[in-house]
Amino acid sequence: MAWKTYDLDRIAQRLVLDAKERDKDSLGQAFKMRVAVAYGLERFWGEHLRLQGKKADEYKAKYWKETWDQLVAVMLKAGVKIPNDPVQSDNEKAVRSMAEKLWQIDIQDQRVAIAVLTQLCDCLVWWTQRYKKK
Repeated sequence: MAWKTYDLDRIAQRLVLDAKERDKDSLGQAFKMRVAVAYGLERFWGEHLRLQGKKADEYKAKYWKETWDQLVAVMLKAGVKIPNDPVQSDNEKAVRSMAEKLWQIDIQDQRVAIAVLTQLCDCLVWWTQRYKKK
């Protein structure tokens, strides 16, 4: 099977430009996203919930969630279904359910998703460096 880019660079550029337009301070989240990938899908997914509901972090939460949504869409194109239930941080039952679904993903599919998410976040970091003002 040949490597497919799935337009990750283009997706990342759009995500960064959208984040910059809303709130330039959100751009620093790309670096945090890249670091968070190493901790797994569950933790990456949950980060938007941690930021949710905090007025100062609403744009950061949106950036994390949009990145997750793009990962889900790309993986679907690749034939891997990643759960993406709508969840609010104050709904503990829904949070637990979604986390459990993520833990149940086939290990090979998890590895592929992590590899794609890593590349997407690398692209986010690259575009962030291009658009961030010194």
